[in-house]
Amino acid sequence: MGGSRIQVNKSHKTRFASKSSRSIHKTSLQDKSRIGKSERNVGKGARAARLQRNKMLRDQKRAAILKDKRASSGSASPPRVIVLFGLSASVNLNSIAEDLLRLLSPEGTAVVHSTVSSSEYRLRTTVLQAPHGDLLTSMEMAKVADLIAFVASASSLCEESTSYSIDSFGSQCLSVFRSLGLPSTAMLIRDLPSDLKKKQESKKICISSLSSEFPEDCKFYPADTKDELHKFMSLFKEQRLTVPHWRNQRPYLMSQKVDVVADDCNSGKCNLLIDGYLRAHSLSANQLVHVSGAGDFQLCKIEILKDPFPMNARKEKDAMESDETHDVEVIRSLVPDPMKQEPLLVENVPDLLAGEQTWPTEAEMAEADQNQKQKKLRKRTLPRGTSEYQAAWIVDDTDEEDSDSDNGDDDDDGMVLDQVESGLTGQERTNNFDLDDDQASLNLRYSDDETENDSVMMEGENMTMEQLEDEIKKIKEAHAEDEEYPDEVDTPIDVPARKRFAKYRGLKSFRTSSWDPKESLPPEYARIFAFDNFARTQKHVLKKALEIEQGNSDDCVPASSYVRLHIKEVPVGIAYRLCEIAKTAPLIASGLLQHESKMSVLHFSIKKHDSYSDPIKTKEELVFHVGFRQFVARPIFSTDSMNTDKHKMERFLHAGRFSMASIYAPITFPPLPLIVLKSAAGVAPAVAAVGSLRRIDPDRIILKKIILTGYPQRVSKLKAAVRYMFHSPEDVRWFKPVEVWTKCGRRGRIKEPVGTHGAMKCVLNGILQQNDTVCMSLYKRAFPKWPERRFPMIDA
Repeated sequence: MGGSRIQVNKSHKTRFASKSSRSIHKTSLQDKSRIGKSERNVGKGARAARLQRNKMLRDQKRAAILKDKRASSGSASPPRVIVLFGLSASVNLNSIAEDLLRLLSPEGTAVVHSTVSSSEYRLRTTVLQAPHGDLLTSMEMAKVADLIAFVASASSLCEESTSYSIDSFGSQCLSVFRSLGLPSTAMLIRDLPSDLKKKQESKKICISSLSSEFPEDCKFYPADTKDELHKFMSLFKEQRLTVPHWRNQRPYLMSQKVDVVADDCNSGKCNLLIDGYLRAHSLSANQLVHVSGAGDFQLCKIEILKDPFPMNARKEKDAMESDETHDVEVIRSLVPDPMKQEPLLVENVPDLLAGEQTWPTEAEMAEADQNQKQKKLRKRTLPRGTSEYQAAWIVDDTDEEDSDSDNGDDDDDGMVLDQVESGLTGQERTNNFDLDDDQASLNLRYSDDETENDSVMMEGENMTMEQLEDEIKKIKEAHAEDEEYPDEVDTPIDVPARKRFAKYRGLKSFRTSSWDPKESLPPEYARIFAFDNFARTQKHVLKKALEIEQGNSDDCVPASSYVRLHIKEVPVGIAYRLCEIAKTAPLIASGLLQHESKMSVLHFSIKKHDSYSDPIKTKEELVFHVGFRQFVARPIFSTDSMNTDKHKMERFLHAGRFSMASIYAPITFPPLPLIVLKSAAGVAPAVAAVGSLRRIDPDRIILKKIILTGYPQRVSKLKAAVRYMFHSPEDVRWFKPVEVWTKCGRRGRIKEPVGTHGAMKCVLNGILQQNDTVCMSLYKRAFPKWPERRFPMIDA
């Protein structure tokens, strides 16, 4: 027998082969030897590069983590801020704050300050107590907190619900903290039973009832004894803290001490001194700063002071001695450069002569001559004997009205109607709009007979003014549905509609019709600033700020330094009010980026808060908390349409859905959270809405919509006589170019006025029901209202 009888199948050679190896048989032997590679080295370079890149990314992440850890927990880092927040009024925050400060303070020393330096824990900590019932103070503390420690009392906890452990104010603040962005959180449980078994049961009940209200990484700690607090602080020391992203974009300072120095040059102004640790980024003496609630100011000097809470024990003794003598050592002083200092420019100064006519340049004259020659070459059909001057006043075919309409008197000047952007010429658009009864643009395939005789007038002809108003009111009450049609308005009887609604115009299509964003702007637009490309400007500003920080220039104070800011030209009344506020709450001063003091139009995505039930009307005065900044604004609300450049204004902020709030306010670069407060006379401010900053765009078009309604009296198939939409035939002719529609889905146009009391004949694209309502939509552009005061502390 010759050979083995074992079956040998052909192997799949292309299973692990590359494209080049599968095509190698197509080349000649010489080419194979020329381009062939050693199989041992195939892919070795790519694998080595991939391993090297992964190693580099791991090293970068490790270095970033070590840098953050050293910056937050090193000896040169600023004190960590722990904010104690009681979830109910029954929680005693004073006792737990004293226990924590006593634990961190050296033995045998009395606790006299909220900031302590512990050599045992190698940690510096500031412990703040959020006063229960004070919303503003709690918000300001949450903005600067590195850790929010929520405190609950086990004695007030009910097994059935969390109503005893979290009251209404606690739940409201929790929602506000979530909107601001929660930093690292922890839950401290007090008043647990001394018995071990009951203690564990109470702890489990507390965790199960409260865990749904807090983030997943929030840990629960018993906090009754010194050992339990020691365990909490040990873990807190090693914890890598997380803070909201918006807080790391700008330098900020929480006040340790606030003082006022009189300004000899200006009697109504003074210098405000704020001492504290600089956080997040370095601060330049040329930057502007914002003091929460007071406004934006320039710096006249920055002093770097000796750290009053050093980590070294010997330095602690020296610090206590310096505190006793009230002597503060100044290490270095920085003075702004007048050439580089950011100007405190708030409003644009309009040029009143900008619109004046000047002598044209040679280029403009040459362009005008060229345009004139092109006009002469264009052939136009003119009446015989028409001069060149008369021909200049004859409009082209694209602008003239249809000369073949039914009534020649109706071709007078009427309301402007913005056409849809399409390929049709102006004559074709006009013809399509002013079609006769038999034409097909309104799908009038069934032409009916003539309607009732025009001389047959309505019963309302012989009514008095009072009877007419009463009848209109009854019909409005029977047909109006405010939730479905919130824009319906009554046409005034004593004022012509063409004058009352002179600023409104009709749109052929809300989505596609054009609206010039630079048309008919209010005087306030001359006072604001706009960007050609906002995204590019923001990128440039952030890049410039990063270069200044990394450049280690002489006019910059590095982060983590203990500094004293000399803020100039602060009104005396506001400065003394800030000193009083700083005794009970932290005062925050934050650095501003370039352009952030200038006024513009800001747009926020906003939602009404669940706890607020009162109506919020557009253009109502509200206080906006945007990051560290506070300012007063009078917004207008609008929808956020995705597929169009026009947005419909809303008269009220409706609950349960997001809207856009547009205001005049200082420029602020996103992303930033928003908390809206509304205050009434004699009542503490309440949280009205929450949201975030979306964009800065003065060209965003917000249109106020109104709907004029009329009611059919005579209906004959596709034609109807409609009354009560207007009260004079002149108004009917003025609004004739605007399309009408009905609540049952019919669309049509006004054909002609009927009688002398504003009735009109309408042609529709379908049979009109007798109980239907004929509507007309009109639009005008709406703008925010300029605030009477810019900041909460400034009196109106």
